[in-house]
Amino acid sequence: MGRPAEGCDMRIVMGAQNCGFGPVSELVAVSRPLGGHERVFVGDGVAAVFARRNADAFDTVHDTGGMTRKAAAEVTDDLVRGSDHVISVMDAELVLRSVVARRPVTMVDSLFSFWQLTQPLAGIHERCATLPLSGFPAADQHLSGLSPHERVVAAHLLATHSVVQNFPGVAERAREFAALGVGPRMHRTGSITDSEGLRAVACVPAPEHDLLVNVGGFKNFLLDFGVNDDYMRLLHRWLPDLLRDWPRFRRVLVCGGPFGEGREQTVSAAGGTADCRLLRQRELLQVAASTPDQLLAPGLTALHESIALGRLPLAIHEQHYAHVFTMRALHGTRFGRMGSRFSDVVPGHPLPEDDLAGTVALVELAGRIRNDEELYATYRRTFNERIEHYVSLTPPQRQHGVEELAALLGGEAVHDVMTGILGTPRAA
Repeated sequence: MGRPAEGCDMRIVMGAQNCGFGPVSELVAVSRPLGGHERVFVGDGVAAVFARRNADAFDTVHDTGGMTRKAAAEVTDDLVRGSDHVISVMDAELVLRSVVARRPVTMVDSLFSFWQLTQPLAGIHERCATLPLSGFPAADQHLSGLSPHERVVAAHLLATHSVVQNFPGVAERAREFAALGVGPRMHRTGSITDSEGLRAVACVPAPEHDLLVNVGGFKNFLLDFGVNDDYMRLLHRWLPDLLRDWPRFRRVLVCGGPFGEGREQTVSAAGGTADCRLLRQRELLQVAASTPDQLLAPGLTALHESIALGRLPLAIHEQHYAHVFTMRALHGTRFGRMGSRFSDVVPGHPLPEDDLAGTVALVELAGRIRNDEELYATYRRTFNERIEHYVSLTPPQRQHGVEELAALLGGEAVHDVMTGILGTPRAA
């Protein structure tokens, strides 16, 4: 096994599920306080884009995106074998590679109650208990009958430690794990966010923008830039109308993955501008702390950051099925009730209760709305109704909305949990 750099306690290899910015931003939040350890990122796609954009959170960034699958696997396996510990944020394959390499691995998950199972948890547990460790191909084949969601759950069963972010349904699933005897190594936390970065923006200057529209990383197992991107095309059509319909929003910042890698642009209409950019994580926190009104794709990490900053955002329409799950789970809160939904535009539209099929249906629905003048008019009108309700909220109403989310989603600080697992690095 390789040794950590001089002056570091451990060499920790880190990776995140390549779906939007949520998992990798949580990885950055976990990584930053571990500066006394050597922190090595490995991954590709949108996760690597975010890691490179926030490279100060790691000591080394290995982007395997330009490699063949075989070469990328070899790089990852070499790094894992040379590590003292592995941290995976919802990347089931990285956990499996770590188990095969017999390296301690911590699985971090903000969507623990989301994963859908088609077979009993006990059966998945039994399959994990009989996992062959002769090599990754054999282990991967052993789990071949599991769905992608079930593989994430299996990763929790296989990991040395399991760290899960609090959310409705998490306590119930944790009890199911405990009944299998794996409860002691499962740790529940509150927000998996960059607490140091959030504290740093507590005292904010005057806002530079009237409105922040945070679309997140967008890219996942189906959505991509230029492929299955009807949602973003619909948003682009709507931005000039936002400026026309809302004169109070003269300076709008639209931030997210679709505007990185040379895709920045500025939209102008009716005397206002919407600048579309990809910011570094802490730059975005600064904007979120200072901008009074915020529209947010309902991803959990960005929502937790808003709560920590004392800002109540308005949810925009669902990009994928996980957003549908989130909004349903939070329906009892002000945030959940007032958020925008595609069901405002096409009531009763069938949505398969499945991650992939549900996301496909949302993509198709966004395309229909963008290309149908009558549906688009309904989209624009109902979106405006949601915004009108949102901007009419009084400061006490907004504060109450923040407080009810904080009470529902709170828990032990993730840094304290990780310190308990890894110990305190000397340089921390």
